[in-house]
Amino acid sequence: MGAKRALSCVATLLATLVPGGRADAIPAFARLYGASCSMCHDPIPRLSAFGEMFVDNGYRFFPGQLPPDRLATGDPLLSLPGRLRLAMRLDAYAVAYAGPGVVTDFQTPYDLKLISGGPLSEHLSYYVYFMLSEQGETGSIEDAYVTWNELAGAPVSVSVGQFQVSDVIFARELRLEHQDYAIYGARIGASPVNLTYDRGLMVGADLAGFTISGEIVNGNGNGAASASGRFDDDRNKSFVGHVSRELFGGVTLGALGYVTRQEGAASGGPAAQNRLWMLGGDASVALGPVELRGQFIHREDSRPTFTPDEPRAITNGGFGEVLMHRAGSRWYAVALYNLIRTSRPLLDVGLGAPSGQSRYETVSGGGGYLLQRNLRVYAEATWDTELRATQWTLGTTMAF
Repeated sequence: MGAKRALSCVATLLATLVPGGRADAIPAFARLYGASCSMCHDPIPRLSAFGEMFVDNGYRFFPGQLPPDRLATGDPLLSLPGRLRLAMRLDAYAVAYAGPGVVTDFQTPYDLKLISGGPLSEHLSYYVYFMLSEQGETGSIEDAYVTWNELAGAPVSVSVGQFQVSDVIFARELRLEHQDYAIYGARIGASPVNLTYDRGLMVGADLAGFTISGEIVNGNGNGAASASGRFDDDRNKSFVGHVSRELFGGVTLGALGYVTRQEGAASGGPAAQNRLWMLGGDASVALGPVELRGQFIHREDSRPTFTPDEPRAITNGGFGEVLMHRAGSRWYAVALYNLIRTSRPLLDVGLGAPSGQSRYETVSGGGGYLLQRNLRVYAEATWDTELRATQWTLGTTMAF
């Protein structure tokens, strides 16, 4: 394989976990390949172009590469890593809330994650991400999937397990802001559907210059199983599709589609069906050290509270993001704008905002510095236009 092809494969491998999933900062890869975290992240946990290729190849420098730590057992059908690949990520914050009064809070740690991943054979890879602690409570599995790369020798990957639906667009776990991409986590009424964690099947392919992803998921998140052992709470599945293409001058455009039916009942009421669909568009533009990102999603729910004859709920929202970072620099600056509107006061975005509202709008700005390749410190301010309150955050992200 030529040097140019090898470099291209490494870049793909490191920057995008697998179609439908994006890897968190995981020093286990640095230990596995004897390389610096800066090969894939700039700064952590944001992936460089080199890192995205590494991930797309299933954590390999080139397609079909055997794991470098594979045990020599003499059995060609047995592929075992020579050591358990483990890494941890810790996020901690000091926060001040300024509204009617000022409240300070040490959120240390805010979350602690145990991460493992890597190649299993020439084409199989895996990724597991367990939340050891989240906001002071024992967490649960968030990402956990197995991927087959280059299915039947074609540029097609298949992933099975639990992942974030929106990772085929912009990965929440790789953002540099403390503030979240609110539209991805938004829920409407009693419907559990959003674009974060779910269980199912994902297929990704690169065809004729387009990156195409399709997902079939339960549609009700990553909650615990019922008493009968079922994770899906109804008989229906959700279908998700996304297509994107890089055009020219660093411009990439994408389109999202989501459709499902849900069955449920309001408290004490008869069974009802919520027909839900989403359409969205996304774009990113790279202008030297400046990267612009945008997302818009239109959503309609026929019966979001599972009440017969209730009016339809229409939701429009998205975000705009600006990242300023010169390659190799230890400094960066970010800005993020979130806006969501619904036709009925049924919106729930979490994030400290009250549920049952019809509008959510925040403006955030900040920056950070890379103390070490695997340790980042940053400051951020967020203005909530609905609560008329400001949140000041000092934070650190480290992986080891």
